[in-house]
Amino acid sequence: MCCHRPVLRLWLALQLLVLPILAGATAALEAPVADPTVACRIAGIKTEVRCGQIVRALDAARPGGPQIKVHYVVLRSVARNRKPDPVFMLAGGPGQSAISLAATVFPWFERLLLQRDLVLVDQRGTGQSAPLMCPPVTMLPFASASAQAQELAQCRAALARLPYIAAPSDLGFFTTTLAMQDLDAVRQALGAEQVNLVGASYGTRAALEYMRQFGPHVRRSVLDGVAPPDMVLPTTLGPDSQAALDALWASCGAQSHCQKTFPTLADDWQALWQSLPKTVTLAHPMTGLPVTVSVTRDAVLGAVRGALYTPAWAAALPQAVHDAAHGHFEGLAGLESALHNGAPQMRLAMGMHLSVVCAEDYPRMAPSTGASAPSTDPQAQYRAACRDWPQGAVPADFYRIPAAQHASLLLSGGLDPVTPPRHAQRVQQALGPLARHVVVPQAGHGVLSHACMHKALTAFIQAPDDAKALAIDASCAQSIPRPLAFVRPVLPTPGSAP
Repeated sequence: MCCHRPVLRLWLALQLLVLPILAGATAALEAPVADPTVACRIAGIKTEVRCGQIVRALDAARPGGPQIKVHYVVLRSVARNRKPDPVFMLAGGPGQSAISLAATVFPWFERLLLQRDLVLVDQRGTGQSAPLMCPPVTMLPFASASAQAQELAQCRAALARLPYIAAPSDLGFFTTTLAMQDLDAVRQALGAEQVNLVGASYGTRAALEYMRQFGPHVRRSVLDGVAPPDMVLPTTLGPDSQAALDALWASCGAQSHCQKTFPTLADDWQALWQSLPKTVTLAHPMTGLPVTVSVTRDAVLGAVRGALYTPAWAAALPQAVHDAAHGHFEGLAGLESALHNGAPQMRLAMGMHLSVVCAEDYPRMAPSTGASAPSTDPQAQYRAACRDWPQGAVPADFYRIPAAQHASLLLSGGLDPVTPPRHAQRVQQALGPLARHVVVPQAGHGVLSHACMHKALTAFIQAPDDAKALAIDASCAQSIPRPLAFVRPVLPTPGSAP
């Protein structure tokens, strides 16, 4: 779900308990709490911040069992009399570390820091909070399904040796429900009666679950790239990605330079699809050395779906698909490599990712049609990953979205291949009249990365009441353009006119 692609080349998107709630989780604070943080520094932030941690039982039913530390960071407001309601940023994935994203998301909140603290909590299973990280891997481009399965088995074995995993079933205690109880414990530790939630991608699911459990403690919420709890991502990923791909082909046809260079782009895609699987020799994107790899349909879909998340990356797809249809796979391999070997702070805790998805989405998937299900079916990929993964318990009410008790701003990218506007529309209806939905037509997955939306975010949270918050001006979203399709320059031959 956000921002947020698995490192193992399983296309388990981003994504997205009948257990006792920890005692005191909803109790009102009787008196101000002493500052539980200490001065520290984190990567990407030039100024000193405050770091804190709380100790939590992995399983609330076993208070004497494994304990985990949930880490958080507070970026202090520069105001002498800062507002009492901090902003909590919930990261995507599932599996991203909020603290690792501090430098990335800082521009979103820079103006808000003039009045309010920003709190980044590493959700259990991510970052520094009992992380469920899979070992780093170095793979050839277009990794095979068998190689992916081998990686996953190695990851599960490595996680079983962690000190806070006493038994394989302990991997089931990393659900969104339990994580939001941790989040509320952080709120209490900081002495905040109310907080403002900003969730991105899977972080929107987390925010909705916090709102369900602890609604009175939420002042405002902003949900960017809405992934509701009832979404069942493996089921929706296929049609939503296809819609984004169809829109890309149509966009190319509407651009004269793209249409002229790739007049048969849809046919190129079909020709490429029909030619797979095939063995090709190409230059390795990282080393430049020639490598021979087997290119499967699943691998090509992975590269294409990943690029569709961001319109700037998707702009390279017409050239890459055209080249691949004519036997040259360097473009697609380069996109795949860039997506999977990008900035370290974007890396997912794959174990946590699976613990969430296998508990919350997998049980609601349609029954398998049989062993012949193609590997290109996202549901088949999730079934293979979740078949042996421990599944945590999820309360029935988890999938219910209650009416909002506060102003909520929902944001969608019109080109988003994983959380398109139709999902936010359903959430808006459930939240009721205190929810507003803004669509950025030419944006992909996540719109808060666009500078014009920073002002809208600030105005929404700073507004003195819900009515003024819902009336903020977000018209700049309509003028964000779609990047033009990339066409590889043709260098002049020696002796020709430039």
